[in-house]
Amino acid sequence: MSLLPLYQQVEQQEWIDIPSGWLQGRTVFGGLVAGILIQKALSVVQDAAKQLLSCNITFVGPVQQGQAKITAEILREGKSVTTLEVRLWQDEAVQSILIASFGSPRESRIHVENLPQVPDYPTPEQLDKTFYIEGLMPECLQHFELCWAEGSYPMAGSKVPDFGGWSRFSPDLHQNRAMQLPDLFALMDVWPPGVLPMFKTPAPASSLTWQITYLHPVAEQIQDWFKYKVVTEYAEHGYSTEYAYLWNRENRLIAVLRQTVAVFA
Repeated sequence: MSLLPLYQQVEQQEWIDIPSGWLQGRTVFGGLVAGILIQKALSVVQDAAKQLLSCNITFVGPVQQGQAKITAEILREGKSVTTLEVRLWQDEAVQSILIASFGSPRESRIHVENLPQVPDYPTPEQLDKTFYIEGLMPECLQHFELCWAEGSYPMAGSKVPDFGGWSRFSPDLHQNRAMQLPDLFALMDVWPPGVLPMFKTPAPASSLTWQITYLHPVAEQIQDWFKYKVVTEYAEHGYSTEYAYLWNRENRLIAVLRQTVAVFA
């Protein structure tokens, strides 16, 4: 199930068709929505010298399968940095917004590497995969393989949150090819919120905002494994805030993520 035709629609058209098979509860999987938004941003910037620096995504309302309108506006285009806004519309209302900054490298004498400690997980081949079970899991999960390496599974009734492990696109549904930035956005969002291991029974948890700091351009294949770890900072009154890291298999930090989540448990 290639995503490339969808990316081509986003590049070439204002109106697109969001495919079936990607639902997550009552909405389309947020990672796919984020991927659509960043693909539109890439098509507008069209400057290979300017790479994504960071972006903020707000999931305003539930996105449905079928037709959606994607609009983009450059807010400022400077010599080094371009900032733009992309919106996804359905039913004449904005359902998701992305604000992204793209920048070209500049000479600087400042160099800091205060990076997080990389977790020493067993390899994916040494761990059990979470297999998709139709009817019991969100259908978007069929597109991915996950291996838990740390922490508890969702709905485990754990007294503590958070987990880590490996993830990749399912080789059964996605033919191997060079990974693109929208693919990476989808993969980074496949992990549930860090508080889900504390749930005792199934209950919704919905991302409100998602911030991505993109450190190193992805150069992997779509079937390659990536290492992930999430840490919940605070959760109360039905909301949680968390940060997460994504590394490639060579332990190179690819992205730093921050998220605010609405918790219905």
